[in-house]
Amino acid sequence: MDNLLKDINPVIQLLVAMAAFSLLPFVFVSMTPFLRFAIVFSMLKTALGTNSVPPVITLIGLSLILTVYTMAPVFDKMYQEYQIPYQKTHNVVVALDASSKPLKEYMLKQTRQSDLAFFVEKTRKIPPQTPDELTLWEVAPAYIISELKTSFEIGFIIYVPFIVLDLVVANVLLALGMFMLSPQIVSTPFKLLIFIAVDGWSLIVKGLVESFS
Repeated sequence: MDNLLKDINPVIQLLVAMAAFSLLPFVFVSMTPFLRFAIVFSMLKTALGTNSVPPVITLIGLSLILTVYTMAPVFDKMYQEYQIPYQKTHNVVVALDASSKPLKEYMLKQTRQSDLAFFVEKTRKIPPQTPDELTLWEVAPAYIISELKTSFEIGFIIYVPFIVLDLVVANVLLALGMFMLSPQIVSTPFKLLIFIAVDGWSLIVKGLVESFS
């Protein structure tokens, strides 16, 4: 396989490199912590009941910055892994293959074994003996499913206190006979007050960043 990669025509190497760079947005969104950050922040905004605050672009920007911060060691290792084989062989395909290994290692740490086993069984008749034998495209779908599950678990934990507050406010208004007053109008200021009092943004951001360590 290595010899085949080394013998690839330079023109094909260039095409492969261009195709790889065109996939960078997909890789960044799906194979990094961005997925978890974006989902949790979106669910937090819904739980707070503030439809337009903070703006979506702000949450996306925060997710991007936190993703770069969290992945900085991995990105640096990917760059180093790319530079060494490229300087030796000047083969873009070989260099890209080498640089994908740190990303694969990161995803394996965050992936559940049951999800990974499903995709490996569908593509291989003989199970791999070591993690190095796994391909990036076997690990990626398992990682995405694992991240979705983890993100929704975190979102559920965040959601519960706000739902309890909504129920308490709704019952109080019902007991007072205020049927025409929407419970959300009353509960939203209280949710914001409690969220600010416990320094909610800081707690959630710190918790999400530490969840990848």
